[in-house]
Amino acid sequence: MTKVAIIGLGNMGCGMCANLIESGLHTCAYDLNPDAVERAESYGAVATTSVIDAVSQVDFVVTMLPAGDHVLDVYFGVDGIASNAAPGTVFIDCSTIAVDHAREAHERALKLGFRMIDAPVSGGVSAAKAGKLTFMVGGETDVFEHAHRILGAMGETIIHAGAAGNGQVAKIANNMLLGVSMIATSEAFCLAQKLGLDAQTFFDISSKASGQNWSMTSYCPAPGPVPAAPSNRDYEAGFAVDMMLKDMRLARSAALQSGTHAQLGALSAMIYETMSQDGLGMKDFSVIMDEIAKASKLRTMMQADPNTASANQER
Repeated sequence: MTKVAIIGLGNMGCGMCANLIESGLHTCAYDLNPDAVERAESYGAVATTSVIDAVSQVDFVVTMLPAGDHVLDVYFGVDGIASNAAPGTVFIDCSTIAVDHAREAHERALKLGFRMIDAPVSGGVSAAKAGKLTFMVGGETDVFEHAHRILGAMGETIIHAGAAGNGQVAKIANNMLLGVSMIATSEAFCLAQKLGLDAQTFFDISSKASGQNWSMTSYCPAPGPVPAAPSNRDYEAGFAVDMMLKDMRLARSAALQSGTHAQLGALSAMIYETMSQDGLGMKDFSVIMDEIAKASKLRTMMQADPNTASANQER
């Protein structure tokens, strides 16, 4: 029987763990949070109390961690994965991290005799729970093919992006596009509503016209048109502002390092930064719609009565 360890049982990792088990894979689970491990155990995972216990007798290790420093430490630090995994274990890192960190991890794993792929995901918490994630995978073709069954247990679209680190390239470029398009989509809805066109009518038109995009049709920031969207749950996070900000920062850093002119990406990163600083970090990133609407309302008030608007702003 194929054995898998999954390390990192947050909102994404928890759903991924459940689908590994659902696919009939013997799954060991570990997280620093004991409650997360207990939840994974309730799904049928083997609960473990350390990285050592989780990885010592498995064929694959799947990680879903917050940042590149965490990935390098968990894999190569004292009592890390590489020091305790059996020879031939395949490492699958699903975290979203800097391209340089992913390539460094791959090189270090290779020198120690392990095979590794970077396999960041797209789709959010709902797709993680449903087993419908998209995986963008960087690494050698034979390792990708060997790990395909494990990825297939957690997702429905699995794409080999090329050499090590290319999965992260695809992820940060994709999420930069997503971050920019969500702001633009929200501005368009606010403009339409400001000029007298209700959200549903604008959705019905634009979702079939040249402005159609995923941020509109699948994750609509305006309440109403897409019932499952966070906009209909007071912007309860599916993909939090702080998570989008992390990805936008990675994209901005990569653009600077590579000499890529990405003006809208940089501007969008600043907007999400401001939202996070304003206490919206745990809200869904589509809450930008609400912020634009409030700013538009304030501007109208200022045009009508500057004194009243200033008083409202101070409150």
